Amino acid sequence: MKKRSTLPVLFLLLLATALFAQAPTKPPLQKFEPQDVFQLENVSDPQISPDGNQIVYARNFRDVMTDGTLSNLWIIRFDGTDNHPLTTGNHSDASPHWSPDGKRLLYRSNKDGSTQFYLRWMDSGTEAKLTNLIESPGAAVWSLDGNWLAFSMFVPEENKSFVTLPAKPEGAKWGEPAKYLDKMSYRQDGAGYVKSGHQQIFVLSVDGGTPRQITSGAFDHGGKVAWSKDGKSLMFSANRHTNHEFDPQNSELYEVSIADGSVRELTKRQGPDFEPALSPDGKSIAFLGYDDRFQGYQVTQLYLMDRDGSNPRLVTKNLDRDVENIVWSSDGKGLFFQYDNKGNTKIAFVGLDGKVTDLTNNVGGLAVDRPYGGGTFSVATNGNFAFTHAQPDHLADLAVGSRSGAESRRLTRLNDDLFFQKKLGEVEELWCKSSFDQRNVQAWICKPPGFDPTQKYPLILEIHGGPFANYGDRFSAEVQLYAAAGYVVLYVNPRGSTSYGEEFGNLIHHNYPNQDYDDLMSAVDAVIAKGYVDANNLFVTGGSGGGVLTAWIVGHTERFRAAVVAKPVINWYSFVLTADGPGFFYKYWFPGLPWDHVEHYMKRSPLSYVNKVKTPTMLLTGEVDYRTPISETEQFYTALKLAGVETAMVRFPEAPHDISGRPSYLISKVLHILGWFGKYKK
Repeated sequence: MKKRSTLPVLFLLLLATALFAQAPTKPPLQKFEPQDVFQLENVSDPQISPDGNQIVYARNFRDVMTDGTLSNLWIIRFDGTDNHPLTTGNHSDASPHWSPDGKRLLYRSNKDGSTQFYLRWMDSGTEAKLTNLIESPGAAVWSLDGNWLAFSMFVPEENKSFVTLPAKPEGAKWGEPAKYLDKMSYRQDGAGYVKSGHQQIFVLSVDGGTPRQITSGAFDHGGKVAWSKDGKSLMFSANRHTNHEFDPQNSELYEVSIADGSVRELTKRQGPDFEPALSPDGKSIAFLGYDDRFQGYQVTQLYLMDRDGSNPRLVTKNLDRDVENIVWSSDGKGLFFQYDNKGNTKIAFVGLDGKVTDLTNNVGGLAVDRPYGGGTFSVATNGNFAFTHAQPDHLADLAVGSRSGAESRRLTRLNDDLFFQKKLGEVEELWCKSSFDQRNVQAWICKPPGFDPTQKYPLILEIHGGPFANYGDRFSAEVQLYAAAGYVVLYVNPRGSTSYGEEFGNLIHHNYPNQDYDDLMSAVDAVIAKGYVDANNLFVTGGSGGGVLTAWIVGHTERFRAAVVAKPVINWYSFVLTADGPGFFYKYWFPGLPWDHVEHYMKRSPLSYVNKVKTPTMLLTGEVDYRTPISETEQFYTALKLAGVETAMVRFPEAPHDISGRPSYLISKVLHILGWFGKYKK
């Protein structure tokens, strides 16, 4: 055999070595910056196919040109392969729902300018627009035979004024007509002034046509509905009591006939009953609720009753946590659900005997701005499930698991392209003892990128809202931006936070704010004791309930160099009379009406401690916030000015309570907070 020359081989080796030497190395990691907010993506509403083999999910992205969050639908196999888009375009496609046979997919989209239902045949990709509705419909539910859809939608009603203006001369330009209001709840945060009308339930054939209204009356019929097994009726939740405006929590479960609209009451107790779910054999109804004791916080529990509404019984009596998002297993032996425990959201299974088995954790919160709880999941007939998965280093991605006990797997990494270039702040869990009663309090510390424990850093205490909510080990754009600016960020679940049981949540019942202040200060002390925080460079901020506590803090201590109070309540008396829940707050958060308990209301109001405030304090609120109206901010701003305290006010012209709904507003909020703190940082 002829011997081959080794020169070509040597040449190729030398060439490969040279190319390898010239290959680009990974660039130095950059800090997470405000403009990166527009690059963030996240998963929501993952819907697994009935056979458990495929998942359709909404892929949300921020559009820098319209300053909004848009979404398209993607599909992926359960094993993580064949991930590709089903829809495209700069609009919002959402709420995917598989037909019972898995051959069709229903979803909502505003691709034609208004939100409508679309139906897609999965084998051919053919689509049909099912509706041309004037009002936006809610999410739809398939009948068990796959022939009908049920959904809720607002039905306007005429509300005539008793005043008739004289005729306007031709060509005259008069002012807008006066608004005539006669309801106690006349405006809602995020929706504005309430139009006359109510949410009603409709049914629609999947062959298209005109939706048919099933419910009627001066009541709102919304939330999840459930079809009967024979398709002749629907089960739903509503507050149809004549005093519903004054008793807003007292909802019942009802059944409505598709044929004639007749309504039958299934539950009857003081308290909320909602989210009905019919068992696979059609003999039982699972639902959520509780016996209302008019507490600030009560644990939502899972109940079962017979199909006719008789024999109600509590299933989760041994679980001191809120039950959410219940789904029957296909064998009817129990239900899947999710719950929060110590700042982490879990998916679990409960048998009909009440035994709870955890299936997975780290179910992703869907908030981009702050590390709140949340997330969602769906289940297939074989026990496979899909869910949103999040941790401090990533937003909600898609993950899957199984009731069989197989370990959960994360399928998507939507932000790896961005985070590959970024160095995020590392998050560490912290437990400390409250100085008030030595109760255990959970918190998290986010450290600046490139953290050096031998250095001293300024600290931001960031306080969650609610107050009945929780922060946890989840991604937060705001926290990461503060850390990138060189701050150690501390976020805490003080007493009143959810995910620690009813007793812990109700420590602030008719007692808010109060010892939650001690919990927060104890957490600050615990971080300072670690040695890397400059005790002379402490800052504090929070929104909503966190704004209340921030305003309370500056009235009770001078240890913080500056504060930013976001969308706060400053005067509980005026809040109860101007917020969008007038029938709720005075009854659950206070011992009674404000004029009957003036001393109690004012004792809990940060406004009462203005004379003690020395800390430079900026206020920040949306101008169309109807949950904590901007009049609360204006009161505190004027009071601080009169008291000679350094203060400023930032107003977001189009923002409701969720200031961060627009990406640019999230960025602006963070930059205003950092700018204010920068003025006073040593």
